[in-house]
Amino acid sequence: MRSSLGDWTFWVWAVVGVGYGFAISVIGLFTIPAALVLTIILATQPEFRRSTWGVLTGIGVPLLLVAYLNRGGPGTVCHSIDGGRGTQCDNLSDPSKWLIVGLLFVAGGIAGQVLAQRSRATPSPG
Repeated sequence: MRSSLGDWTFWVWAVVGVGYGFAISVIGLFTIPAALVLTIILATQPEFRRSTWGVLTGIGVPLLLVAYLNRGGPGTVCHSIDGGRGTQCDNLSDPSKWLIVGLLFVAGGIAGQVLAQRSRATPSPG
């Protein structure tokens, strides 16, 4: 039996989830329609239906990316640019909020997949 996270269909769903996760930005205008089309296509295939928990894991990835990009925050963070000839300041949000929510999505998708795989592998009594 294959590991539930080693199942490539889980990771295909995770890519679809990344498309949904980008709804937090303007990129979502392009990724959400593509994710919707892929969802319809994949949901019609029995082989893919067993791994839909990957969507949650994928949604968490853009949230973790935002946490990483805001790692110097919260607040205004300045750094030199143009070889020290100028300064750029950015107002960064609190990365811990993004990190926590992103980790919850990733962990929820992985836990759901593992539990679903175990329930399918356990023979029903009787």
